[in-house]
Amino acid sequence: MGIMPCHSNYDCQSHSARFQSDLSTPSLNCQRSLHSVPSLTSQTHQRLSNVSTIHYHCLTTLKGHNSYVSSITLAGKFLYVGSSDREIRSWDCNPLTSQLDQEIINNNKVAVGKGAVKSLVVLADKLFSAHQDHKIRVWKINNQEHDHQQKYTRLATLPTLGDRAFKLLMPKNHVQIRRHKTSTWVHHVGTVSALALTTDETLLYSVSWDRTIKIWRTSDFKCLESITNAHDDAINAVALSDDGHVYTGSADKKIKVWRKNNGEKKHSLVSTLEKHNSGINALALSTDGFVLYSGACDRSILVWEKDESGNMELAGALRGHTKSILCISVVSDLVLSGSADKTIRIWRGIDRNYSCLAVLEGHKGPVKCLTAATDQYYNHSDTTYLVYSGSLDCDIKVWKIFVPLH
Repeated sequence: MGIMPCHSNYDCQSHSARFQSDLSTPSLNCQRSLHSVPSLTSQTHQRLSNVSTIHYHCLTTLKGHNSYVSSITLAGKFLYVGSSDREIRSWDCNPLTSQLDQEIINNNKVAVGKGAVKSLVVLADKLFSAHQDHKIRVWKINNQEHDHQQKYTRLATLPTLGDRAFKLLMPKNHVQIRRHKTSTWVHHVGTVSALALTTDETLLYSVSWDRTIKIWRTSDFKCLESITNAHDDAINAVALSDDGHVYTGSADKKIKVWRKNNGEKKHSLVSTLEKHNSGINALALSTDGFVLYSGACDRSILVWEKDESGNMELAGALRGHTKSILCISVVSDLVLSGSADKTIRIWRGIDRNYSCLAVLEGHKGPVKCLTAATDQYYNHSDTTYLVYSGSLDCDIKVWKIFVPLH
């Protein structure tokens, strides 16, 4: 357990097989590609970019998880990682504490619930975790500066007991979930697949394989709204823009756009984006919110751009991965994609002309989750980024990316 050089054997295939039921949505099996959508990538530009405009290397491989890595997020100097065996671990990623180029110390861990930890978000000293057992858990993070340790205290499980009890007493709060079973509308009744915070951090959005979207108030963890039957199949991804638009991606091949206008109590459907020909696994927005990236089992990343009316229109596709797209992350003007083909691709676009700057290889299993940040400790003429990737090979890899300013 701990820091290892950047190479590893795929030593947890038994775990991968054991948790295939959890991977039924999203699928790891690629489907036919989108030939009808024009490509935004130039092969010539792509080859030149790989040679002249970017340098990268893998700093280290983080080991310790005994099952596949299912979620990852970065907050300050700490990296938070969730795995398929219900564990959450934190790692100290402050390079100033190290004699090496980058030191990462394995910190405290917590294990709770059943199945995979599907999504993690951090708000100040609170960590929200989405679980396969249909629950969202809230943790108080207590930093121990003297030994780089963190201690977790569980603050709440959503929906809270008060929320559940109040809704339980009133029949109008019950919804039909199966032929002979009902539940209150504040409950998720399937895997909670993704979480997202609004920019002002007052609201938390959750989406689930139960086809619902729920909105929670972060101050008291109260469930404010539930959009039932938001999709025709499991919802796998959610992204929020600063202008109030909510994007959800589903196994039903659709991206839906939602919004709650001023004075309204509930969200309404704004539009439906239908171009993927297979289940959608990942969504990410550009830093300005004007471009949406969607990844699916059809091996393509579709690029959607806002028109003058504020509607998302398809610009084209980024192609290069040979299997399903499982995760997408955006940092600065770079787009990062992780795939079941075990690689990470780094893209950059200028005026709809995208190039693949690099293909990061090293994982021995599908790349399930990604996060990235600017390396603020590195002084150089290049722009430098740190990329963290989690995989079904049970490892987390840390990559340093150098992109010239000119």
